[in-house]
This record gives sequence, structure tokens and C-alpha cells, in this order.
Amino acid sequence: MANVASEGAAVVTPTVPLRDWLMLSGAVTVSAAALWGISGQPLLAAGFAGGVTVIGAALRVLLRPRQDAVTEDFAVPDWTVTNAAIARDDVGIAITDRAGRLVCANGLMGAWFGITAAPPRLPVERGSVELLEAATRAAWRDGSAKADGVAYSQGTWTAEIQRVGRGEDYLVWRFVPVVTQDLVADMAGHIAGKVGRALAREGLQAAVVSPEGVILAANAAFAQRATGSVSAQMAGADFVSFLASDESDRIYYAREGGKGTPVKLVHVPVADPDGVANTDPSRTTSLFLLIDNGGFGQGIGDVTAGLPQIEALLARLPLGLAMTDRDGRFLFANAAFLRAAGHDDTIPPPYPSDLVIREDKGALVDAVRRYAQGQATAGDVAVRLRAAPDEPVSLSLAGVRGLGEGAVLLSLKDSSEETRLKREIAQATKMQAVGQLAGGVAHDFNNVLTAIIGYCDLMLMRHTPGDSDYDDIQQIKANSNRAASLTRQLLAFSRQQTLRPQVLQLPDVVAEVSALLKRLIGEKITLEVVHDRDLGFVRADPTQLEQVLLNLAVNARDAINDKLAATGAKGGGVVKLMTRRVTAADVRAMKSEILPLGDYTALVVEDNGHGIKPSQIGKIFEPFFTTKEKGKGTGLGLSTVYGIVKQSGGFIFAESEVGKFTRFSIYLPVHVPDASEAPARQLASPEPKREWSGGGRILLVEDEDTVRAVAERALVRQGYEVTTAADGEEGLEAIGRGQFDLVVSDVVMPTMDGPAMAREIRALRPDMPFLFMSGYAEEQLRREIDIPNMHFLAKPFSVQQICDEVEKVLRVR
Repeated sequence: MANVASEGAAVVTPTVPLRDWLMLSGAVTVSAAALWGISGQPLLAAGFAGGVTVIGAALRVLLRPRQDAVTEDFAVPDWTVTNAAIARDDVGIAITDRAGRLVCANGLMGAWFGITAAPPRLPVERGSVELLEAATRAAWRDGSAKADGVAYSQGTWTAEIQRVGRGEDYLVWRFVPVVTQDLVADMAGHIAGKVGRALAREGLQAAVVSPEGVILAANAAFAQRATGSVSAQMAGADFVSFLASDESDRIYYAREGGKGTPVKLVHVPVADPDGVANTDPSRTTSLFLLIDNGGFGQGIGDVTAGLPQIEALLARLPLGLAMTDRDGRFLFANAAFLRAAGHDDTIPPPYPSDLVIREDKGALVDAVRRYAQGQATAGDVAVRLRAAPDEPVSLSLAGVRGLGEGAVLLSLKDSSEETRLKREIAQATKMQAVGQLAGGVAHDFNNVLTAIIGYCDLMLMRHTPGDSDYDDIQQIKANSNRAASLTRQLLAFSRQQTLRPQVLQLPDVVAEVSALLKRLIGEKITLEVVHDRDLGFVRADPTQLEQVLLNLAVNARDAINDKLAATGAKGGGVVKLMTRRVTAADVRAMKSEILPLGDYTALVVEDNGHGIKPSQIGKIFEPFFTTKEKGKGTGLGLSTVYGIVKQSGGFIFAESEVGKFTRFSIYLPVHVPDASEAPARQLASPEPKREWSGGGRILLVEDEDTVRAVAERALVRQGYEVTTAADGEEGLEAIGRGQFDLVVSDVVMPTMDGPAMAREIRALRPDMPFLFMSGYAEEQLRREIDIPNMHFLAKPFSVQQICDEVEKVLRVR
């Protein structure tokens, strides 16, 4: 009797019938009795019976089958059955064992890769073999793996690998081909297929034309009009050869001549809407729809137009297209049209006028009604979209006939990126124009201030502190210096101020200005300073960086005070100054499109004031823009900060949340100083001096009379022999008449400017030193002039400053 185990195997237990046991016992008993009768010894008979019993029991135990013997009922594997199970016509499947041998594969696998090699050693590109080998190791380790981009001449596949088997000794490989969509081929197939026939039934002729003008596919309506035969083979023919035009530029079919019905061509580029835009339209395949201007419904059959097919055709085009019925309701709109209109939903609104602002609704409704009911014409109407009310766009409309409910075709170009670029260019142009204006005003104003400060210095030489006029002259000079500070702000905004860059550490700059900042922000506001370790050196003008910190601190103080006044709080304002170490990896993680990859030292100024509104944060660096009340802000503070940072080669970003915080982050590139540079505000080594006992002959060239008079008097008082000239030509004449030790000249002058005069003088006197006076930036002048042994004196200057600078130049001459 057999019992079936739960594991699918049978356990067998043999049994012995009772009759056999009785016969065996009887035989043993008779044998023992016979032995007793013959020998007469009962003990011998008992021993015989006992021995036979013991031997029988032992044999019973030895010969009895084990109770847990299991016989498996699994059949020997038949791989032909496996082959039948994995037969597929779309996926290549193969099975390999632990040794990498091919156990079986379906027919598609053999057709692709042959049967002489097993995965991963397939006849594919070398890089793909390495990809498959890595995936094999991952599958044995993890149980499954995937390899994308397995390629060679016949195509590209994605390989999926899975470890299987009772002992997990096999790998199942599935190769799925990667199919790339060919938009041109799909379009040609549609026009040659059902979509083309749907267009033909309504008299719409359609053809797909290559960039070379060769027809790739055409529908029956085009073939009939072009050749007179519906079944004519159009592929490969020249598209233009079937068309002609008259003196009025009306287009006809060449076969029909001028007596035929004129047609209108609708050109639609066939390009991938998700790919890179083709900047050369001449290299783009095109879909041409030819519409009869003299009437519609002249095609094959009178069946109503199949709008679903038309919608399916137009939905895949990158051009924004939509269609309305005669009542002006949307029938459909493709994704490009809705995206260009700024409509977030995938379903268009009921009417096109729902996409524009209220003021333009009436004009658009009238235009749609006019094109729906009149002749089949086309035109444009300028509207302002609700999504971008400040930017007018051109909406193209074309009346169509013979498309059933379809009456007006609308076209809208997605110009959001173009609009953004135009706005940025306009902003950059405006900033440049204002900067040039500010620089010019500052330059002219510096000439005036130079004269005022110079005359004040000359007057102070004749007055002692006890004189009645002394204090008044000092007030004039002090206010002139304040005006000079304003001109420096204008030059900083226009990025034309003179910088004195040094190699320094930002914590040193913060430390020197911290005491001033604490007095500036007041006792109600706490100043917190935090520095990172291992900060890199930066190269900047420390004075200008201090100006940046002062401007940002003033803005932070005002924002906090406004918030405290609005909430009635007594304190709690905090201004944080932080320096941070920013590595190239940090910049890469930021994914900023503005900040170039590299190492930076960042200076962060943060406050917990009222914040900046999102609509204003993009304008805060514009000149004369301020969020303060009228009369409390000039709008130049942040513009000056922006100009200083940009001229220093840095970047500045603003972040804010209304009611919580405002943060300005300044990124300055890390500078690696060489042996010749002195870091952190160390004074430069003194310049070598030559033997000079004072005096000398100086040629002073300046077109501003007052500035020239002040400079001349200042230098004459110092014992110099000064010859003056009003422009460059007079300076050249003076050089020809005498010998001079130094030329002091303005840069911008009429007739001949300072640099042009300097080049002419250098041709005559190669070793002549020059000291240029200008209100423009020294770095800009050095780039434009590029003359050796050239020195610079920034306007406005005092009497003492011009004398010191002349003496310095003559000593190192």
C-alpha cells in the first residue's frame, strides 16, 4: 500500500500476510519438537527455536525498507518544451547555466545574434559586451539586473537578466529592441494611409516633401489634381514641378493651367516638438496642405470631414494649431497651442476669447466670426494673453471650408523663451545706457569738484584755524568731499570706479568694519558674525567691500526697524554676517546657470526684517528702484553694491521671504596668491627711489580752465616750473619748444585727447613719463591706453594729492 507525501513523493511500507507468519511459526515448532525427540534434550530444542527466532528478527530489521525513503516524481527536463514556451516574435530569450553555456534560446535570439555565442559574449559593440558582463555579475549577485543600450549594427536592445532554477543555477536573458520613432516616416504613412484618404474626401490635397523638394508621400486628392490619376505614383517626384503661378502670384496646378482653380499652400514643418529646434528651415521635411481658393468639397466623395483624424494629425506638430466651428467654439487645440497660450489644462476653454484679456475679447470674437463666415482668407490679429498681459502676440487665423464643423484654423507660436530673452536684453541695454550716463555725469562732476576742492585748499593755506573764514572754507571742502563720495557711488554703479584690489581674507574686512556696523544698526539690533574655516583668499578692493557691507547693513537696519514699528516689538532684530567656503562640488550641486564652476569665498548678509515681495526681488538691483517710502531711499544703494561686486569679478544673489528674512549672498572667486603678492592688507614694498632734490619742468595739459588753474598754482607753490596747454595739440607744440621732466595730462579732451598726444610724444621722447588725471576707472584706462611708464591720479584730487603724486613719479622716474 502506498501513501502520497505532501512533497509530491511516495513513501512505501511493505506488509507480510498473517498466514505466512503462522506457517513459519509452525515449521519452527515442528523442527524443535523433532530435534527434542531425536536428541532427548529439551534444552537443545529450546536453543534451536530461540536461535531461529533471533535470526529471523534480525533479518526482518535489516531487510525492512526505511520509512522515509522518498522517490521523486519529477520528470527529466525536456528542453524542447522550454523552447516552445519561450518562443516570441518580439523579445529575444536565452537561458545560460552557471558555467556560462547556452542551454536554449528562441528563434528571434538566433536571428539577432546567432547561436554560436552565449550571453554576455555576443557579437555586439565592445562597450556593450562590457555592459552585459557587468550586468551578469550583478544578476548572479542580486538575482536580477538590467543593461540599457546594448547595440551593434542591427539595432539597439535593452537586456533584462534574472537568476532562476531550484538551485538558482540558471540565468534567463530577455532582449527587448529599442524602437526610435521616425516622425517623418510616421507622417508619410499617415498621408499615404487613412488620414490622407480622410483629407482627400474633403478635397484637401496633402503631400509630405523632403528638404530637397522630393515628394515622400501624397494622398489621392493631390495625385488626381497633379496628374489626373488617383493611382499615380507620386513618391520620388519633384513637388514644385506640379505647380505654377501667374502674375498675381496665385498658385495653380501646372496640369490645369491658368483655367484651373487656384490653391493656397499651408506649410507645416515636420519636426520633433521635444527635440532640439532646427534653426535652418530649409533642412526640415514639410507637410503641405493645398486648399482650393475657389470652393471646397470637390474631392473624392461627399462624406463629412473626419475631424478626429485631422486632430490626430495636427496634435503631433510642434506648431501651435487649433480649430473652431462657425460659432467660434473650440473644436480642438494641440498641446503646442495651449502651451503658447499659457493654458495649463490639456483641454482648451470653450472659446478662444477666454485666453485673452478682457480688452481684447471683442476684437478676437469679431475676427473669428469674420473668418468663419466670409471667404477662405487668412490674416493676423494682435492680442494680449491672460497669461502674459504685458506682451502682445500675433494670432494667425485662416478660414477653411469643407471640413464639416471646422471653420477657422488658428495658429499661435510659443514665444515665451523669445520674450524672456528680449526682456533680458532690454534690461541689460537699459542698465548699460544708465551706466554710461552715470559715468559721464560723474566724470564731468569730478572736474567741478576738483576745482572746488583745489581752491578750498589754496584758501586754507592763507587762513589759520582762528580766522573767521576758516570754518566756512572747511565746510565747503567737507561738502565737496561728500559730493565726491556720491560720484564714487555713480561710478560704482556704472562699474567705472577706480579699484585698488588687494589679496585679502574676508574675515579681516568684516573685523575692521564690525565696530562701525554696530554703531550704525543701533542697540535694538544684534550683530552676529560667523566665519567658516579654511577660507580661500580673494582679490578685491577692501574699501569697496566695506562700502558693500555698509550699504547692505543700512538696508537690513531699515527693514528690521520697519518690522518692529509695524509689530510694536521692542527688539529682536538680528543682522548676520557670515563667511562661507564654497567648493566646486557645492557649486555643481547648486545647479546654477549663472555661477561658473569653481571655488569661491562667500560673504552672506542676512536680516530678519520684513522681507522683499516676490514681484520686487527681480528689480532691487535696478538703478533708482527702492522699496522705501518716498524721500527715504535713493535707489542707488543696491545698484552700487551690484556694480562693486561685478567689477570685482564676483556674483551676488538675493533671497527673501516676506515677514521672515532677506539674505544677500556674494560669491568672490578664490584667488591663489603667488610669491610676489602680499595677502591680507599688507602694504606693498616701497618703490625704489632715485636721487631727486626737488623741482623740475612739468607740462600740464587740461581742457578745463578751473582745473588747470588749480593744478598749476599747486605745482608752482611746490617749486615746479609749469607750462600749461589747453588740449593735446598745444601740448605737442610745447614739447617741440622745450625740455620737460613729466607730462601731467587729462584723458578726455577735444581735438586730441591725452592718450593720442602721449603716443605722439613717445615717438619723439620715448622715456617721457605721463601722469594722467581722470574721473574714469584706472583699470579701464590702462586697458584702453596701454602705455608703459604711465601713472594715474583720480579726480577729484586735493592740492596735496597732486603734489605728492608728481613727487612720487619724479622720484621713481
